[in-house]
Amino acid sequence: MQAPMGSDEDTSGAFKYGGWTASNADAMSGKAVQKEANQTADYLLGRKTFEIFASFWPGRASMWPGINDGTKYVLSKTIKSSDWKNTVFLENLEDIKKVKSSEGNDIQVWGSSELIHLLLENGLVDELHLRIFPIILGKGKKLFYNDAVATAFTLTEHLVTTKGVFIAHYKRAGEVFPTTTAQTLIDEYLKR
Repeated sequence: MQAPMGSDEDTSGAFKYGGWTASNADAMSGKAVQKEANQTADYLLGRKTFEIFASFWPGRASMWPGINDGTKYVLSKTIKSSDWKNTVFLENLEDIKKVKSSEGNDIQVWGSSELIHLLLENGLVDELHLRIFPIILGKGKKLFYNDAVATAFTLTEHLVTTKGVFIAHYKRAGEVFPTTTAQTLIDEYLKR
């Protein structure tokens, strides 16, 4: 998930494949991204993603009005203020939990791999909007690590673009291991 848009977006760890999504862009993927960007939402961002976004989006309000109008919640121990309107800084997981439990818009996370890992570790992810590309990079930041809480999701929407990108939306569905085991399901199927 590292540096999908440009070669100099995030080169940490000597990552040299920045901009890897460009060759897989098409009208279908552009329309899907625009649909998500046009939703009324607030945003939870990690510090690095916030710095990238804050240097680009404030001057391009017509391209993505939602990111400028929505509240940007930023998890950071080093940054405490910003000129970008509607920016609120959070210091820890408890602050995130308070925002999540409050009334208001849905909260989207864009990029922010370390933040996503924290959310997955603590069972705080209600939906996943994934884009799976027909590329293997082998290096770079990963979406899933071993510390995620085992959680089941249900596919609610999907699309395969002309370039073979699988765009999938999943909603949290509960426990991974319900009381009905796989063997029970197989036994019931074989009885038919």
